[in-house]
Parts: sequence; C-alpha cells; structure tokens
Amino acid sequence: MSSDPHADWRRWHERRTASVSAPYGPLSLSGTHWLADHPEGRIPAVPGRWREDGDHVLLSATAADGVTVDGEPLTGDVRLTADHAPIPRSRVAAGDRRLVVLRREGLWAVRDFDPGAPARRAFRGIEATPYEERWVVPGTYRPYAAERSVRVENADGRERGLGLTGELAFALGGEEHTLQVVAEDDGTLWAVFADATSGKDTYRFRFLRPAAPGPDGGVTVDLNRALLPPCAFAEHFICPFPPPGNTLPVPVPAGERNVLSG
Repeated sequence: MSSDPHADWRRWHERRTASVSAPYGPLSLSGTHWLADHPEGRIPAVPGRWREDGDHVLLSATAADGVTVDGEPLTGDVRLTADHAPIPRSRVAAGDRRLVVLRREGLWAVRDFDPGAPARRAFRGIEATPYEERWVVPGTYRPYAAERSVRVENADGRERGLGLTGELAFALGGEEHTLQVVAEDDGTLWAVFADATSGKDTYRFRFLRPAAPGPDGGVTVDLNRALLPPCAFAEHFICPFPPPGNTLPVPVPAGERNVLSG
C-alpha cells in the first residue's frame, strides 16, 4: 500500500467498480427463487426441476434443459448443497448463466446470475465521495459475552434473524456513537448502518467492513469505505436492514453513495 491515502482510496474505488460490474458480480443477479413458492419444482425461466430434499436440493434435468453440473451435461438427478464458493465457480450453469443454491433459515432458493441482466447493462458506475481524512477515526470493538440475535426486516420484505457479536464505538465531531457489528470468521467486522443522509443523498443503508481489531480491541473506522449493499445493485438480494441502534443521527456523506445507471 502506498503512503498516499487518496491514491489508495481511488484504487479501492476502481476495484469495487470492476468487481460489481464483473460478469457474475452483484449486477448480474436476475432472480432469487424460493423453492417454497414453487412446490411443483418448476421455476419460470430457470431450466430443470428443483425440489427440496432434506439437507439438499434435488435437481432433475433432461438434455433439452441444457444444464451442466461441474462442467458436465446433466441428464438425470443430482443432489446439491448450498453454494459457498465464489459465484464463477458455482456448480450449476445454463449457458452463460450461473444457478446458485441458497439456504436461509432452513428455506432453499435458487439464484440466477445472468451476465446479460438489465441492471448490468444499465450500470454507469458508483457515485462516491472522494477520500477525506476527517472520516477516518479510531474505534474500539467491544464483544458481547454471547452472540445476540435480533429480527430485522430484509430488502425482500421478509424478517430474518441477524446474529450480532459486539459493538463498535467511535467518535464523530466530538460525539460518541456505537454500531452493533458481526465479527466474521477471519476477524474482520461487518456493520449494517444508516445515517442522516440515508434515503436522501445516499442509498437507504450501507455496509461497513473494518479490519480485525487489535488485541486491545482497537480498530480503525474508515467511513470513506462505506459500501453500498448488494441490494443497491440488484433488487433480488435479501440484504438485512440496520438493526435497532444502527442509525447514526449525524450525516455521513462519505464513501459509496448511490448506483449510477442510464
């Protein structure tokens, strides 16, 4: 990393733009289909027959469906588990499309990633505020004694559980603030937050992903790298809304603000 934070931020912004606009990035998600809504196993515009089968999804296809699994044509049945690998390595494909198996709270779904999706074709960039030093502040991560689960609305209108592992404390403009966060498996933190600009000058909520805290809980809070959630790029994502207490009363115009399309 260079010693110029402005140049580092520009490179970060360029990488983000390239990532979301990649052939199988967030902009290519053209559908999330819950199998409970299709008990007969037929999903409109998605080839094959998809049925719940305990801890698996049973996919049945004929040669006419044009489905491949692990690069080989599928004729017959295959049992699938939820895909956790990066999307380009998803097991099931239909032509250029990638069909990804998803499981949330015991419910199964199939996601359809299509490089020709309208959102990807219309994408013109990410509106973002250039780097400003004032949006980089020291913070402290305070873990909870045990994970706390709260029910929050998701972008698809359904309520789901969100497990929270602690809170991140920091100051802006001399005022103390806290955000409830999730500690990821690699130690990094993840917060879903809104602020006084949300739904006005910026998208209705955003994500923040600070690096792993130090041994004393110290962590750098860089709001210049506030992220638009996946559902800002495609409406078929099920992003969680901010949990109670994660709406900052002050404006944070830093970081990614909106998706540009045309």
